[in-house]
Amino acid sequence: MTTNLFPRRQFLQGCSAAIAAMAGAKLTNLAFAKQDNPSDTLVVVFLRGGWDALNVVPPMEGDDRGFYEKSRPDIQVPNLLRLNDQFGLHPAMSPIYDLYQAGKAGFIHAVGLDIDTRSHFDAQEYIELGTPGTKNTASGWITRHLQASGISSILPVLSTAGQPTSLLNFVPTVSLSTPEDFSLWDNGLRESHTNALRKMYAGESLLHRAGLRTLDALDIVSPLTGGGYQPANGAYYNDDDFGRQLKTVAQMIKLEAGLRVATVDFGGWDTHEYQNDRDGGYMAELLNSLASGLANFYLDLDSGYTEKLSVVVVSEFGRRLVQNESYGTDHGHGSVMFTLGGNVNGGQVFGNWPGLNNDQLYDHADLAVTTDYRQVLSELLAKRTGNANIESIFPGFSGNYNPLGIYR
Repeated sequence: MTTNLFPRRQFLQGCSAAIAAMAGAKLTNLAFAKQDNPSDTLVVVFLRGGWDALNVVPPMEGDDRGFYEKSRPDIQVPNLLRLNDQFGLHPAMSPIYDLYQAGKAGFIHAVGLDIDTRSHFDAQEYIELGTPGTKNTASGWITRHLQASGISSILPVLSTAGQPTSLLNFVPTVSLSTPEDFSLWDNGLRESHTNALRKMYAGESLLHRAGLRTLDALDIVSPLTGGGYQPANGAYYNDDDFGRQLKTVAQMIKLEAGLRVATVDFGGWDTHEYQNDRDGGYMAELLNSLASGLANFYLDLDSGYTEKLSVVVVSEFGRRLVQNESYGTDHGHGSVMFTLGGNVNGGQVFGNWPGLNNDQLYDHADLAVTTDYRQVLSELLAKRTGNANIESIFPGFSGNYNPLGIYR
């Protein structure tokens, strides 16, 4: 005599394990709010490893160009895209250059932490906690933004590689790399299976609430799990981890379920060795992947979504001015951030340039920091999400907040 009790029990056990895993885990992290929320969708891209800002946005002319070329005889970038009379852009970033010229992207130079550290781990923690010099903060800066905004979550936070520190203590977190990964298997009984699971998680404990949040998230994401997504406007996503993450974020935005925040990680920027071959090389490949990914992401959403989109790109620090003996660069200080969106005052390089003369360098070695990274994030939150509670998001910083005019 055959029975279907074991397959059913196996199914429920498997789903329970999957829900427990999904309820405890990072794309990219996604937080949804009510659809009538007027704020932008914020996409935070973290370039882990410390990118070489001085080869991304090098000086073009004058004494600083001379200092740059003398310090980097083998890894300097000769053929720059002109941003203004002072700075150029690495040619591998040409897809972003088009957005810059269209006034949809802008760069912030000599930006970073206001403390001295060349530790990847420490610098990343300080940036994501939003409290430079203090690592015992109980929550990340995005968590505090979401809490201060009073966002009503429809879909919990999601991610691909473990919850980032910027979302520390944001409880509803679910793991997702692509929509297809975030689903229950379907043998024609998905509805009955889901109903059974909802009954199982009908309690009030943390486990019960986590299970129900995950099932709610599954209901939202399930329309995307059939495959065959076609980006709009001829956009094309590279078949790499960065491209896949951006594609998933675009799909989530198009659900129009009130996506408020997504975080995306892009690693590999610790370029100690063989960094450049004039305009080519390892770093050029990274930059082209970054620029083409974001340009196609913007193009895909440029059909009614970009006016409510703000993308900000940050790395933990820059690199030393002087190249090392391995034709790379070592950990430095000042960096470059850039931003794109429908309400960016683009086509500009923001910030106060300190210069590259030896007495202008930080510790006589690095680009100095003249703009605290929290200036950029504070302005973004105040102008584009309506959250001007800077002291709550970045404790101890509100007295130093001085908008640079990056956002409308």
